[in-house]
Amino acid sequence: MDRKNIDKIAANPEDRLLLAKLWDKINGAIQKNIPAGTGFLSPRELEMARFLFGSPQGLYAFGGYAGAERKMLVYLPDYLEDSSLWDQDGPLRCLRCTFYQGDSLSHRDFLGALMGAGVARETVGDICVGEGVCDFFVTAEIAPYILQNFTAAGRTKLRIQEIPLAEAVIPEPEVKEIKDTLASLRLDSVIASGFRIGRSLAAQHIAAGKAAIDGLPCDKPDRPVAQGMKISVRGLGKLKLQTVGGRTKKDRISVVIHRYV
Repeated sequence: MDRKNIDKIAANPEDRLLLAKLWDKINGAIQKNIPAGTGFLSPRELEMARFLFGSPQGLYAFGGYAGAERKMLVYLPDYLEDSSLWDQDGPLRCLRCTFYQGDSLSHRDFLGALMGAGVARETVGDICVGEGVCDFFVTAEIAPYILQNFTAAGRTKLRIQEIPLAEAVIPEPEVKEIKDTLASLRLDSVIASGFRIGRSLAAQHIAAGKAAIDGLPCDKPDRPVAQGMKISVRGLGKLKLQTVGGRTKKDRISVVIHRYV
């Protein structure tokens, strides 16, 4: 761990400010041997934090359930077990909203309503929307405010309560399966196939800084993509290169791509 690495990791002033805040929070807790948690971080921010902190004992990335996309960095001193992350007085809470099932609310609806209620983005983790129910994760500090003030998403009335983390319902993501053959596993080729756009347009999105692989920005259209990697393109959505098969008689690569809908 070295604070000087912040300048090496940060790509812009916003990154530098974020990493400095994370350093002050986590390093201070380590030095004092006291528990501490950050706000929720995106996959890219988590990756930068991993480069900054390495893997010190007691430091966890925790989002409330296995497979969470947005996670907090939590430091637990040696006198606390990692099971305390799940305790009632742990660093985050799960809140459940129920609503009329006929109202089709989306992730965007809930996120927009939370931001409109004055809730900062970094205090909200994953938002898991089902039919008539939405379970979402928030920092322990903001939970009381949301419980008192979050009563509607648009015109839809909400009933809200806190539930144990273990009772959160995480819906399986809806995906559209795309089977195709590609000349190569370049990033622009995978994006073009997954979103059904031309490769030149895919390359433009990448060059404009809109693409990321496993949460890390990538501006190189010819970057190789491996099986299992997740790709996001701002304005288009998310993909996963689910399967890479063998070559066809025309020497093209068989692939299965999952596009999240």
